[in-house]
Amino acid sequence: MGTGWHEGLGWRHMFFGSFMMLLFWGGLIILIFVAVRWIGAGSPRGNGEPAPGNRALDILDERYARGEIENEEYEERRRLLSK
Repeated sequence: MGTGWHEGLGWRHMFFGSFMMLLFWGGLIILIFVAVRWIGAGSPRGNGEPAPGNRALDILDERYARGEIENEEYEERRRLLSK
């Protein structure tokens, strides 16, 4: 016959169950976080890089501002990149 709480599984099993619950919820939260980051990677702002066309226009603007290219060449290239 048992005398109550002191028999049965004991505190070690209670600790193990709590630890496993924390591992489960922690793993689930990490899994959701990784899934959201992975899904968001396909968006234009997903990886922090500007879209390729925008970067080309930025470089063209910088070259024009430094005086490396003339106005006619700038306008022609800008027109081609904007298509």
